[in-house]
Amino acid sequence: MYTLVHAIFGYFFLLLMVRILARRPGAQMTPFEFVLIFLLGGVIILATAGDDRSMTNCYGGVIVVCMMHRLMGWLKQRSPKLGAIIDGTPILLLKDNRWQSASMDQARIDDTDVMAAARTKGIKALDQIKYAVLERNGAITVIKKDE
Repeated sequence: MYTLVHAIFGYFFLLLMVRILARRPGAQMTPFEFVLIFLLGGVIILATAGDDRSMTNCYGGVIVVCMMHRLMGWLKQRSPKLGAIIDGTPILLLKDNRWQSASMDQARIDDTDVMAAARTKGIKALDQIKYAVLERNGAITVIKKDE
C-alpha cells in the first residue's frame, strides 16, 4: 500500500513540476531540461519503491501511475477548467509583426524558436506571419498572412 500511495503523490508532483518548468515539445527541449525531467522521475521512483524491490511492488507502482494518467485524461475531458490548469492555455507570441514580449518571457520562448517553426512551413520572413501561437502541447503554430 505504501508504494501505491507514493506513486499517486509522485504522479501529481511530477505533473506539477513539468507544468511549472515549461511546455516545450521534446524536439525543442534542451539537454538540461531532459536531464532535469529524467532525474526528477528517477528520484520519484526511488521514493516510491523504497526498500521493497519485489516485482509485485514494481508492477503495482507502474499500474497506479498508468491509472492516474488515465484518470487525469478522463477528468480533463469532463472539465475544461481542469484541462486548462493541467495543460495550460494557448499563448499568443506574435501578432501582426509585433512580438508579444510579456508572453514570450513567460513561456521562455525566443524569437528564433518562432522563426524556426515558421521555416518549417516555408515562411522565410517575419512580415509573412499573421500570428504565432504556443499551443497547449508545446508546439508553435504559425499562421501565414493572406497574400
